Amino acid sequence: MADEAVESDIACLDHYDYFFRPNLLSGKVAFITGGGSGIGFTITEVLMRHQCSAVIVGRKFERLKKAAKKLEDLTGQKCLPVKVDVRKVNEVEAAVDMALKQFSRIDILVNGAAGNFLCPASQLSYNGLKTVFDIDAFGTFNVSKAVYNKYFKNNGGGNIINITATLHYSGHPLQCHAGSAKAAIEGMMRHLAVEWGPDGVRVNCVSPGAVKDTEGFRRLGGKRVPSNYVQNVPLQRLGTRRDVADATLFLASGASAFITSNTLIVDGGSWMTNPVSMATLKAISKL
Repeated sequence: MADEAVESDIACLDHYDYFFRPNLLSGKVAFITGGGSGIGFTITEVLMRHQCSAVIVGRKFERLKKAAKKLEDLTGQKCLPVKVDVRKVNEVEAAVDMALKQFSRIDILVNGAAGNFLCPASQLSYNGLKTVFDIDAFGTFNVSKAVYNKYFKNNGGGNIINITATLHYSGHPLQCHAGSAKAAIEGMMRHLAVEWGPDGVRVNCVSPGAVKDTEGFRRLGGKRVPSNYVQNVPLQRLGTRRDVADATLFLASGASAFITSNTLIVDGGSWMTNPVSMATLKAISKL
């Protein structure tokens, strides 16, 4: 089952109908943290399907290499895998240098690296909270600053897209650590958009709701999602990795050229209609 889960996290889309022209990102280079699996993998795939080269970084190099090979074979574009822990500034800066040596440019940064688990706040260890903030919030800052200083600042700008979540919109149970870290990222987005905007840098977020066929969905609820969850989603289904990837593509493209400091929520409207109830809390607590 573990091997099957890994394979599903680096599975390419069965088919792809283009909403934008296929050469939309021709000549562009994307640097994607967490790009070796799950949502990050599909974001990378969709960008590469639009003729973008990619650098995917993460902590599991063998998985990154396998993912990069799949994506190159599928799209014909270049994909460079680099082992990086986004919490370690020296590794982040070395990876950005490697990307620039390979491609001479970075146009798009997708901050998708994240850590999460289910835990009541009362039982959450101090180190557990710190670890999630270190990966999600501080990792986002580490990579954003490195790419900005090493390329965006003096080369006409670029595009930063952070993958967040809707957890902090309703105070979701057992997710104090992750929801708070994502809220910090959305706050950071506004500061960076204001400070770096004059240098041509746009900073936005994509905020997914529940996305099926991901490791996060399996570990953080999976089949035990309350039976009425989908019924309460205005668009009457769970999200897909492609939903998130296409939203990211829009923000990565010139179609959003005058959009910055915005969060694009990709959850079918469920953040408005799925209030957290005590019944939900009790159901999740049994996982």
